[in-house]
Amino acid sequence: MTQLVAAETVANSGFPALTALWLLPLVGAAVVVALPARSHQLAKYVALAMSLAVLVIAVVLGSKYDRGGEQFQFVERHSWIPAFGTSYTLGLDGIALVLVLLTAVLVPLLLVAGWHDVPAVPLDTPDAAPRRLPHTYFALILVVESMVLVSFSALDVLLFYIFFEAMLIPMYFLIGGFGGANRSRAAVKFLLYNLLGGLVMLAAVIGLYVVTARAESPFSAGTFDFRAIATVAANGDLGVGPGVLNTLFLGFMFAFAVKAPLWPLHSWLPDSAVESTPSTAVLMMAVVDKVGTFAMIRYCLQLFPESSATFAPWIIALAVVGIVYGAILAIGQTDIMRLIAYTSISHFGFIILGIFAMTSQSQAGSTLYMVNHGISTAALFLIAGFLVSQRGTRAIAAYGGVQKVAPVLAGTFLVAGLATLSLPGLAPFISEFLVLIGTYSRYHVAAIIATVALVLSAIYILWLYQRVMGGPEKEGSDKIRDLVRREIIVVAPLLALLLLLGIYPKPALDIITPAVSHTSVDQAPTPLIADADGGTHK
Repeated sequence: MTQLVAAETVANSGFPALTALWLLPLVGAAVVVALPARSHQLAKYVALAMSLAVLVIAVVLGSKYDRGGEQFQFVERHSWIPAFGTSYTLGLDGIALVLVLLTAVLVPLLLVAGWHDVPAVPLDTPDAAPRRLPHTYFALILVVESMVLVSFSALDVLLFYIFFEAMLIPMYFLIGGFGGANRSRAAVKFLLYNLLGGLVMLAAVIGLYVVTARAESPFSAGTFDFRAIATVAANGDLGVGPGVLNTLFLGFMFAFAVKAPLWPLHSWLPDSAVESTPSTAVLMMAVVDKVGTFAMIRYCLQLFPESSATFAPWIIALAVVGIVYGAILAIGQTDIMRLIAYTSISHFGFIILGIFAMTSQSQAGSTLYMVNHGISTAALFLIAGFLVSQRGTRAIAAYGGVQKVAPVLAGTFLVAGLATLSLPGLAPFISEFLVLIGTYSRYHVAAIIATVALVLSAIYILWLYQRVMGGPEKEGSDKIRDLVRREIIVVAPLLALLLLLGIYPKPALDIITPAVSHTSVDQAPTPLIADADGGTHK
C-alpha cells in the first residue's frame, strides 16, 4: 500500500497526462462551438488539431508504458466526494491502453472522413445564411471522444458510471441530428435501450456501495474505489452471499450487454448505424460500443469473479447465438450499410465469447479483437460510405461493375472485407484465432460452432463484393469516381494497421497479456456448453 501511495504521489505531482487526454477534446469542442457561424472550415481544422493532440499524448503514454510494471500506471488520484467514498482516480492497464490508442487513432480519421458530411448551408435552402451545423457535428464527436477516454481510464466505479451514461447524450444528437430520413426514430431507439441498461446499472452501483458500507464489510466506510473493491472481491471477502453478488453482477452485465451489444439486446444497432452518417456509425461501433466489452473485463470479471464464473456458460451461449445470428442476417441483407452493421453483431459475439471463456488466450484474443474490429469495421464502413455518398443509395442491387470505374475503391473495399472475414495475414485473424483456441480448451462445443460460423462470414463478404464491385456495370455506375486524396488519407492508415497487426501483433499482445493475467479466472467448464463427455481441461 505504501508503494501504491508513493506511486500515486509521483503521478499527481507530475504532468496529469490522463486528465489532459480527455480534457483536450472537451476544450476543443467548446472552442469549435464558440467560433462564428461562417468559420465552418476553421471549426473543422480546430477539431482536427485537437484530436491530433490527443493522439500525440496517447502515443507518448504508449511509449512510456512499462509492460513489466504495476498493473495500473499513470495513476492520478484526487479527492472528489469523500462523503460517498468516491474520488477522481484515473489509471491505465494494458487493456485500457490499447483501447485508448484505438480511440485516439480513429477520431482524427473520422473527422477527415466526415469533412463534407454536414454542409454549412442546408441543401434544401441553398440561399440561406450559413448555419453552425458543422460546428455542432465536429464538437459532438470530440465530446464523445472525451467521455470514452474517461471511461477507459476511470478507476472509480461512480466516475466510470457517470461518463458511461453521459456519452449517450452527444451520441443521441449525432444520430438524431445528422443522418438519414429515419434518424430521429433510430436515435430514440438507441437512447431508450441504453438508458434502460444504465438505470439497471445505477441500481447495481448503489447496491455495490451499500455492500461496501455494511458494518460487516472489510472497508472502514462505503467506497467506489475500484482497486480496493476488486482486491477484496478476488479474495471472496466482500461479506455478502452469492445471491447478492449475482444480482449485482447481472445489473452491471445487463448495461454492458446493451452497450456492446450482445444478442438479444442488439436491435438498436442496425437502425442507428444505417441512419447515422458513416463517421458517426463508425464512432459508435468501433469506439463507443467497445466501452461495453471493456467494462465486462474490468468490472464484471474483477468485481464479481465468482458470479462471472457462474453465469459464464449462459453468456457464452448468448454470444454463440449472436455470432451465428448476425452472420445469417448479414447474408440476407439488401442494404450495404445494414449488412456491415449485422457483421458487427457477429463480431461482438466473438469478443464476448473470448471474455467469458476466461482463459488468458481467449481474453488476450478478445482484447486484441476489440482493436482489430475497430480498425476493420472503420475501413469497411467508411469505404462503403464513400461509395454510397456518390450513388445516393444503399441498395446492393443498384450497384455492379464498380471495380471497372473505381479500381482503388474496389481494391481497398476488398482488403477491408477480407479483414472482416479474418483472412490470415490481416489483423482480425490473429485475434479470432486466439479466441477460438482459448475457448476450445474449456468449451469445445461453443468453439466448434463459432468456427463453423466463420464460413458464413466468407459468404456475406465475398457475395457482397461480387454483387457490388464485380459483374457488368449497372446504370449510373459510370458516375462513380475513384477515391480522392482526402479519402485515401483516411483509408490508407487503416489498411496499413490491418496489415501490420496481422503480420506482427507482438507489440500489442505484449501490452495486453500482462493485464489479462489479472482478469482470467481458472474454472472448470459446466455442462451447458462444456465438452460433450463432460470432461474438464486445464
